[in-house]
Amino acid sequence: MTTQDSGKVALVTGASRGIGYGIAEALVARGDRVVITGRTEEALKEAVERLGADRAVGVAGKAHDEAHQAVAVERAMEAFGRVDYLVNNAGTNPVFGPIAELDLAVARKVFETNVISALGFAQQTWKAWQKENGGAIVNIASVAGLGASPFVGAYGISKAAMVNLTLQLAHELAPGVRVNAIAPAVVKTRFAAALYEGREEEAVASYPLGRLGVPEDIGGAAAFLLSDAAGWVTGQTLVVDGGLFLNAGV
Repeated sequence: MTTQDSGKVALVTGASRGIGYGIAEALVARGDRVVITGRTEEALKEAVERLGADRAVGVAGKAHDEAHQAVAVERAMEAFGRVDYLVNNAGTNPVFGPIAELDLAVARKVFETNVISALGFAQQTWKAWQKENGGAIVNIASVAGLGASPFVGAYGISKAAMVNLTLQLAHELAPGVRVNAIAPAVVKTRFAAALYEGREEEAVASYPLGRLGVPEDIGGAAAFLLSDAAGWVTGQTLVVDGGLFLNAGV
């Protein structure tokens, strides 16, 4: 890891592995310090060790738990004295099937974890640091939120809400805080494994760039949006999809 220190601090939710870890890794590599959250204490400890104990702190808990949200932000302030950046990556997709048969209790769980938690973390970071000092937020949406997503409808609807949440926050928190979203297509993580495992060649055929995404692809996009290079960018959803949408209408 780099020995440089940017002086900036990021809170990244759902970051013990997958996309969240890829984002945390990209931020640490450029000199940021990070507070990462996740459900499992042991997985977080391993992630912190890989990132560097002098650069990262882990806080275990469930993203939709308001007490956990408050503790994570408090821990960032205690450990590093600031929380410039927030990345809302924590998400769930516990059901696969037609939306006409969707258990509404499951739909509520998806929205609590994927949308309401993001709003809660944004409120907490705003109050703790960003209101007075500025900063930036990146919400991890999905291409599933930009069109129909058969059999993962609840997830897609929640990610569409995430896109609109980005617009609302960008409007209300300006000019001090920029808020953008990233909408990935399929990224090779444990979370998305059911979408490509055992048939990756078939899955890749839809992608003009000839491969599925990897966490580093999203890490690079997030690092850009959480940088001065994106200083005039807010309220946008950056699609990172290997060209998948180029096939629309064909």
